[in-house]
Amino acid sequence: MTSDGARTRFVRAAWANVLANVAKIVVEGVAGFAFGSVALLADAAHSVGDLVASVVVLVWGDRRFADPDANHPHGHERIEPLTALFVGATIVVLGGSLLYRSIQGLLTTSEGTFSYVLLGAIAFALVSMYATYRYTVAMNASLGSTALAALAADCRNDLYTSVAALVGIVGLMADVPILDPIAGTLVSGLVVYQGISIARENLEYLAGAAPPEDLRERVRETLLAHPAVEGVHDLVVFYDGTDLEVETHVEVDGDLPLRAAHDIETELVTQTRALDSVGDVHVHLDPSGVGEWKDASDDGLDRSGGSTSPGR
Repeated sequence: MTSDGARTRFVRAAWANVLANVAKIVVEGVAGFAFGSVALLADAAHSVGDLVASVVVLVWGDRRFADPDANHPHGHERIEPLTALFVGATIVVLGGSLLYRSIQGLLTTSEGTFSYVLLGAIAFALVSMYATYRYTVAMNASLGSTALAALAADCRNDLYTSVAALVGIVGLMADVPILDPIAGTLVSGLVVYQGISIARENLEYLAGAAPPEDLRERVRETLLAHPAVEGVHDLVVFYDGTDLEVETHVEVDGDLPLRAAHDIETELVTQTRALDSVGDVHVHLDPSGVGEWKDASDDGLDRSGGSTSPGR
């Protein structure tokens, strides 16, 4: 997929979230205010924060598709986890607010009046949020955007909070109003947990954390698969935004002509960049047998899988 095509899909998914949240706020807000449903008003208020997060992703998140420039020579990939971090923090705040309102509801008496309009508003919220969730997931399938993944998780959380509001409305219908704050307390805990999980994941991206070991080994195996490579050491793989950056020393025959060594380096960079999630690759060629190693227990593996003693 071209960069323009990916950006178009990203923007469409972000717009879908913005419009869905606006529609949900209007429908639930009007119905909740008209019939005094605290549950419905709380669900609408929750979507106000979702709308803010969606607008931030729409305005800010697609910067990841911008080309590198003088001020950002490595591109704009870190914009996306920063945007997703904001969404995660928003989810935590809204979940905490919902938890507070739910606890308050346990201590007060609801003054709402049941109406089938309330059920219609909740049905609209559930259908629209589920459709938006599925659409966002589908659009993100080929993008791997953490910001869109966070919005999709937010849509899923909206389904939970709307179910809680539905329980509250059913409580009004059955004259058991205590059902609303009980359901809200349980769901709000799940919402807070989801927000913390999103924030933690994207903090790892921003902090340049190492990827899972299997991804690092896949990079090593790709380098060692080249017929001219006799060993790999000082391999460092870390996240630069949501992309992986690779830095490594590769051993080759020390008597190779410079042009041949250059061609090998180019092939290694190209093959490694072709791996999923890999962005920049920096390869330093060393003559084999020099013994130039870092003091790391897992560095210096030769092609057969053995290790070499540190030389520096």
